[in-house]
Amino acid sequence: MHEQRLIDIESKLAHQEHLLSCLDEALTRQQAQLTRLEELCRSLLEQIRSLSEQPSAGAGGDERPPHY
Repeated sequence: MHEQRLIDIESKLAHQEHLLSCLDEALTRQQAQLTRLEELCRSLLEQIRSLSEQPSAGAGGDERPPHY
């Protein structure tokens, strides 16, 4: 009976070690994805800022349309 209890404990420990390993891998993948998404957001913000700073080609603001 003592031996079976030890086997059960070792089995549970092995299962927990495997679970921790899987969770660590998932967390590592999520962190890498989060880093990529942050870089993408920064890039998109820079593009939006650069577009908003450039005057648009057809927007003259107070210019009258050609038919006036």
